[in-house]
Formats: sequence, C-alpha cells, structure tokens
Amino acid sequence: MNFMSPSKGSMSIEEVARDILAFRAQAPEHPYRLIVGSDSQPQTSHHSAVFVTAVIIHRVGNGARFYFLKRPYKKPMAFRQRIFTEASMALEVVQVLETALGEAGNKLPIEIHLDVGEQGATRTIIKDLVGWVTQSGYETKIKPESFGASKVADRFTKF
Repeated sequence: MNFMSPSKGSMSIEEVARDILAFRAQAPEHPYRLIVGSDSQPQTSHHSAVFVTAVIIHRVGNGARFYFLKRPYKKPMAFRQRIFTEASMALEVVQVLETALGEAGNKLPIEIHLDVGEQGATRTIIKDLVGWVTQSGYETKIKPESFGASKVADRFTKF
C-alpha cells in the first residue's frame, strides 16, 4: 500500500503510522480522531472505477493531516457493489493501520466515514453498510458528517 501525503509524497503504511504518532506527540494534550473513508468514481469510458481511501488524523480544534491511497479497478461493477467495495477498502486500511500503529494507536478513536446519505441512491443501503462497519467494531459516520469520504477521498478520485 503506497499512500500519498500532500506534503511528504509517497509513504508506506508504516511511514503513515509513524507520521500520525509524531503529529500526535507534538500536542499530546489535545484530543484526536483517526478517520478513514473511501470514495470511488466510475470511469464510463473504460467500464472501470477509481477508488480512493483517505486516512485523516484530526487534532480536534487544531488542524489535521491526511494521506490517501488511490486504487484503480479494471472490471465493470454495479453501483451497490461499488459502494460496498468502498466500505471494504476503508475497513482493510483500518486493519492494516491498526497493526502498523501497534499499542500506541489503541488510544485513538477510529471512525469509518461512508459516502452514503439519506438523500440519493445510497439511502437504501445505509442500514446494511452501517451495520457491517459497526459490527466490525468501528464508529460510523454518514453524510453530511462523513467528510473523510465525501470531501477528502472524493477530491482525489477526480484526477
């Protein structure tokens, strides 16, 4: 998994974990949120999709850093399958990140941000997705609170 950082360039998951811990160590008195969200963009000309998973370390009230992983998918995919794949990719990254963070990461609350909401086509699958992520042990946010997916990850699906 090669992540991109806007300020540091290409980073392995281990480097991302070290950077998250270093960011936290700069101001340990602040509360932090660790957010992981995925989004995708269908590529109609190629019958494929681009998936982006964003990892955000948010120093509540005092800034954030983010990293993103961009993955192309070359096969046709139905809408529902694509949305579930977004959630699956977020969960996969969380599991790998938790391992890389080790015990130091156990004190960070983790949120999975899903690119679904009460408006639009995704409203019919909210219950299924939220149930799946919650049963996996993570707090879940949907639109309009799921900025990790709908704003950060979405931004990098476009290029």
